[in-house]
Amino acid sequence: MDNTGEKLSLKEKIGYGLGDTASNLYFQMFVNFLLFFYTDIFGIPAAAAGTMLMVSRFWDAANDPIMGIIADRTNTKWGKFRPYLIWMSGPLAIFGVLAFTTPPFDVTGKIIYAYITFTLVMMAYTAVNIPYSALMGVISPNSQERTSVSTFRFVLAFVGAFIVQGLTLPLVDFFGGGDQALGFPFTMGVYGILACILFYITFKTTRERVVVSSDQKTSLKDDIKDLIRNRPWMYLLVMGIFTLGYIIIRSGTILYYFKYYIGSEALASLFMVLGTVGVIAGVASTQFFAKKFGKKRFYIFVMSLTTILTMLFYFLPSDQIFLIFALHILISFIMAPQAPLLWAMYADTADYSEWKNERRATGLVFSAATFAQKFGIAVGGGMAGWMLALFGFVPNTAQAPETLDGIKMMMSFIPAAGTLIATIAAFFYELDDNTMKKIENDLKLRKANGQQEGIK
Repeated sequence: MDNTGEKLSLKEKIGYGLGDTASNLYFQMFVNFLLFFYTDIFGIPAAAAGTMLMVSRFWDAANDPIMGIIADRTNTKWGKFRPYLIWMSGPLAIFGVLAFTTPPFDVTGKIIYAYITFTLVMMAYTAVNIPYSALMGVISPNSQERTSVSTFRFVLAFVGAFIVQGLTLPLVDFFGGGDQALGFPFTMGVYGILACILFYITFKTTRERVVVSSDQKTSLKDDIKDLIRNRPWMYLLVMGIFTLGYIIIRSGTILYYFKYYIGSEALASLFMVLGTVGVIAGVASTQFFAKKFGKKRFYIFVMSLTTILTMLFYFLPSDQIFLIFALHILISFIMAPQAPLLWAMYADTADYSEWKNERRATGLVFSAATFAQKFGIAVGGGMAGWMLALFGFVPNTAQAPETLDGIKMMMSFIPAAGTLIATIAAFFYELDDNTMKKIENDLKLRKANGQQEGIK
């Protein structure tokens, strides 16, 4: 393991972050538009769409550890993880277009087509995103530098969100000429080309500095055993699942909230964009506050406050547009640091595993992390569709009062339960900043002693 203390250049931090700009061109489409696309454009019943999203994402989540294991065992002149940014970005672009294409099938045919195309695009997304995420664990051996990289990553990730939320509906109208079924696949084609370019920039500007010792024996059984015994990672598992459940339910409800409760679908894009502005500002503040208060304490603070503010959203009347926007921007700003904090803590658990077990499996740690998050996405996506059906939702018509009340609950109390559980789990996470300093120093001493043994 190369434990040099060099600081990463601004160019490399930005280059790494642009990879998540690319990833978010897809992720934000899935979060903000896919359920709406299936119900209101493709014509799939809400409950069937929710079931499809849950089943497909469970399969997708199961692929994550497999991809992590493959990446850990990949050896090329470019490293273990970087090559996948080139190899799989093209298939991801193609499958992304197919997932938002609407062939003229009957309802059963549409559901089957949705299962196939969504499964394919998520498998390609996994093949790019798992190695990309794992790259952060080997880009530097220094925990503070990884927190800095993570901050850049999520600032630029939400630039991708800003693009999707602000430009998707205008691009759909532009390419479709009023026909959204035609506009969506062309829009995904544009995003796919842009993503390929950004992934290439990440590949060219980054390096893998933390290298597994050549003496480490490869054992899948031992890798999995180490992960299961990694107690801090297990708490992050819970935090990731319920945080993503919050994001998926709330984000997936926005278009319904504005179309049916507010009565202006056009305001949804501005709502999402301004929320993303708040997120970018919040993410940019992460490194300062994390250094001042510590990652764990800062995480607990932002998630606790997010829970309270989200519950207040239920009580806002539909004509109070300013308050609705203001509270959403505040929630977005307050919650934003959780993402870079969480991923920086995942990198810390990879160091913890090496420190405790004298073995490193960075790809598996990060793939298992994304497995947890995709499990949350699966549950959140399925629940969103099922809850719409439970509340009596009927697409493209005026909704009953109880349906509108249900949509309000999906923007407030229901997702807030997820952040509350994540906050409780964070109290048990044990890798505070002082512990990580000890781990980093111990790993440096091991390397130094190993080099001395080699000289002898």
